[in-house]
Amino acid sequence: MTANIFELSTKYDPKLTEAKWQKAWEIHQIFKANTIEKEKIFCMVIPPPNVTGSLHMGHAFEDCLMDVLVRYHRMNGKNTLCLPGTDHASIAVHSILDKQLKKEEKTRYDIGRENFLERAWEWKKSSGGKIVSQLKQVGLSADWSRERFTLDKGLSKAVKTAFIKLYEAGLIYRGNYLINWCPASLSAVSDLEVENKEVKGNLWYFRYPLKDSSGYLDVATTRPETILGDTGVAVHPDDERYQNLIGKTLILPIVGREILIVADESVDSKFGTGSVKITPAHDPNDFAIGSRHNLPFINILNKDGSLNENAGEFQGQDRYEARKNIVTRLEKDGFLVKVEDHYHSVPYSDRGKVPIEPLLSTQWFVKIKPLSEKALKFLDEDNSPRFIPDRWTKVYRDWLVNLKDWCISRQLWWGHQIPAWYVISQTNGTITDGTPFIVAYDKEEALRKAHKDYGSDVILEQDPDVLDTWFSSGLWPFSTLGWPENTEDFATYYPTSTLVTGFDIIFFWVARMTMMAGYFTNKMPFKDVYIHGLVRDENGKKMSKSSNNGIDPLILIDKYGTDALRYTLIKEVAGAGQDVTLQYNRETNESESVEASRNFANKLWNAARFVIINLQEDIRNDIGTLNPEYLDLADYWILSRFQKVTEQTINDINNYGLGEAAKGLYDFVWSGFCDSYIELVKSRLLENSDSSLGAQQTLAYVLDGILKLLHPFMPHITEEIWQTLTQRNKEFIALQAYPKPDLNYVNKDLENLFDLLFDVIKTIRNLRAELDIKPKTKTFVILQSESNTTQDTLRIGQKYIQDLGKTSNITIVSKVEAKTEQVFTGVIRNIQVLIPLSGVVDIVLLRQKLEKNLNKIENEANILTQRLDNSKFILKAPKEVVQGARDALEEAKQQTFILRERLQHLHE
Repeated sequence: MTANIFELSTKYDPKLTEAKWQKAWEIHQIFKANTIEKEKIFCMVIPPPNVTGSLHMGHAFEDCLMDVLVRYHRMNGKNTLCLPGTDHASIAVHSILDKQLKKEEKTRYDIGRENFLERAWEWKKSSGGKIVSQLKQVGLSADWSRERFTLDKGLSKAVKTAFIKLYEAGLIYRGNYLINWCPASLSAVSDLEVENKEVKGNLWYFRYPLKDSSGYLDVATTRPETILGDTGVAVHPDDERYQNLIGKTLILPIVGREILIVADESVDSKFGTGSVKITPAHDPNDFAIGSRHNLPFINILNKDGSLNENAGEFQGQDRYEARKNIVTRLEKDGFLVKVEDHYHSVPYSDRGKVPIEPLLSTQWFVKIKPLSEKALKFLDEDNSPRFIPDRWTKVYRDWLVNLKDWCISRQLWWGHQIPAWYVISQTNGTITDGTPFIVAYDKEEALRKAHKDYGSDVILEQDPDVLDTWFSSGLWPFSTLGWPENTEDFATYYPTSTLVTGFDIIFFWVARMTMMAGYFTNKMPFKDVYIHGLVRDENGKKMSKSSNNGIDPLILIDKYGTDALRYTLIKEVAGAGQDVTLQYNRETNESESVEASRNFANKLWNAARFVIINLQEDIRNDIGTLNPEYLDLADYWILSRFQKVTEQTINDINNYGLGEAAKGLYDFVWSGFCDSYIELVKSRLLENSDSSLGAQQTLAYVLDGILKLLHPFMPHITEEIWQTLTQRNKEFIALQAYPKPDLNYVNKDLENLFDLLFDVIKTIRNLRAELDIKPKTKTFVILQSESNTTQDTLRIGQKYIQDLGKTSNITIVSKVEAKTEQVFTGVIRNIQVLIPLSGVVDIVLLRQKLEKNLNKIENEANILTQRLDNSKFILKAPKEVVQGARDALEEAKQQTFILRERLQHLHE
């Protein structure tokens, strides 16, 4: 057959292919959504990565999962929008700019807010596109014309609108409460941005003298510096040890302040001494106890973590320096009782990477209960949103039930500045907790309101704080679509279809979005929440900067290609929500698992190249046509297999079983299509017959279907092959219809028949390998079975067995006559496979070779046995060495068994 002029190159080059199609997709804007079609909608807004970020393996994994769903639904004819964007990442940007300023021996306060923000926007302009270009490199099929940024004009309008609406409804308030304070970033942080770390510290026991000089009360603490802010000591009301002390007064060491002994049921009588020092301004539990008993609140800390004027002689000292000095002073004065080692949980700022300080501070808060109750109502009445896997529903519910009011103000400059203006002319220019303020969309509106309430002679100053990044991110699913305006995008695509995100962000983000959406749109922002696991390193550990065990996806992409990495990450998912362990050699930057996917890509490429070369032009121009008159039994078999894998793939994806879908396609393509069907039809393709045409039609039909099934997983290579196969230069596989199963072709009996034939073929090939028969040498084979049904099956498939088993002739019998010559025998199911050796194998030489191998392996086994019988080896050798010896011995035993069986066959 004459080769086609349109062929794939002899070698697959992912770099050329992937860059080519990424550029083509963008130029032709094939992923741009339209609002004309109002039915069959699929919309996904991507979790916005930080504008400071660079693609890490977690991003790559999440983006791959998202893109499979997006491409799949687009190919299923849905009006599909994948909306991309980035987050302004307040603290991360501040950290970068603060470091730059530090090199200039400056701080942000030296250059002022306006200049600082100019620098921030310049930095965003020069560096902010890095993560976007990397998302494109992964092949994310997003509508880049709709890209959003959490500080862009539209989203800023949404944030201001949301703040004002919540404030006017009485759900945003300003107050002086205990918050988490990060001394590194000099900002409040939410409970969600606090990571508790188990650390080895100390538990110090001190004695506080009673005012009446009748004795002492012992207390224990892990933070001695907070003693300076103590305003009471609490005991449990039922603790018999302290019944007579409740209501009495103590003298606080060093400070000399009188503090009250109170009874409170929250005290754990069994911990420490059973009496608890109360520092209401620096501990959440103490804050609650102090509020219940009207104890004074004394702040001893500055915002940078040093001690303030209320610390007396320790003023200006860093909190940890002060801790040492206070312990020394208390020991010197005779108030230190003892010190114990103590493991306890210390809250760290997730961004600042330093221990946070509970600090009494005036901040802006959201009353969270009305929002969480509305989200809970959607969950209880409509199971909305639906979590996949379902076990996360309870986690989400419990979180909503236990939420506290949300501190939304941050003492930063990069972000959404709080839309509140203080009337400073009413307070002599100093903003205090009592300073009147006006919440408005902009300063002009604030002035109009101020003139009405305070007269024309007023001076306004906007609150310097910005909103928590999660406030703007909480609006993401609908603000990106145009809310608060009723835009075409909002009307068409909201609520969105699916959110793909990690389990560790349910509290940070998912709950914020559902609460905000429930309140502002009266709908849940997405129908489904697909929770994925983590990508773990080669040792199964979570990747982190602190552990320095991250794997750069761009290195693997450069080495193996984007499609190979995509397929690996998806195929390795055992089930929805399960973690992925990625095999990786850090010395060579190689990954066996990604290399296996690259080999799969090569396999597909070579098979496609073979098919395309062997297609007549009229067949390629009419892909999808199958003429029953031309079809062979093998054609119907692969068509049956193809319809079943199509049905299973659709079912898996619809149920978020993306890993299962990828595995099923891998097995079908590699084993069913490439290794089996193509081999079955090679001889037919050499003919000039209707059978050859049937083989070509089937090859083209199945290859076209495979490319479409695989496209969501491996978009670049499938686009390249499909374009070459079809020569449709103005079309893209990304916009073709996803295959639908034609169940008329499904034939279970036929599949069972071929399963038996392939088992026989495999057995023949194994026997040939054991006998070292060269591939070009044809052998005579006897197939024996007492079952008439089995014999009929073997006769039907005799030509396939003969072609793939490299046999010159096959005899099918019910019984084997008395042996007149030596044969090599294998058994599969109820069939005995016999290969006569005469004229094919030099039996003497083969026996000598097998005996030599057997002796070598038996010697190795003896050495391993002696080593494992040595108790000193077992005790002193590393566990992995001992286990390696055991594994090697087991393998040697198996090889010994196989070789002895082979020799037995030869002797027989």
